Amino acid sequence: MRNSAAGDAVAWLASAAPDPADCRRRWERHPLGVALLPAGRTWDVLVVTGPLGPPALRVLTRFTDAPGPVLGDPAGTRTGFFVPPGTAARWLGTRIRGAGPGSWVAVPHPGRATGGVRWLVPPDGSGRLNDPGLLELALHEAAGQLADRW
Repeated sequence: MRNSAAGDAVAWLASAAPDPADCRRRWERHPLGVALLPAGRTWDVLVVTGPLGPPALRVLTRFTDAPGPVLGDPAGTRTGFFVPPGTAARWLGTRIRGAGPGSWVAVPHPGRATGGVRWLVPPDGSGRLNDPGLLELALHEAAGQLADRW
């Protein structure tokens, strides 16, 4: 990620925090470079558990050249798609947890490697999020692909 893009991404993510300056300090001081940010104001996160997340991301990147931010854990067992606020409250899906108002999300510093949660698609600072309709299509197609393998 270019330095200016990383700076834009830091500013955009920190704007979700109750105290953006404190968020930036936490990123700098936390040994893993992670800050807890509230969901529901700037974005919601749909967390896909199990093996469906990575293939859904691959399908999503076929549908759009510029998907919104996506987090992943090192084991590939949880994939978090950043979506517009309000999406989590309306989303119904097996093995998908919505993080909306009242939820906090562990968010790594963009542009910096961490040992835990990491950016699969880092934010670019523009505020672009994943389109829920495209994400739903990607999840359905990925589920079909997984079912075909079994």
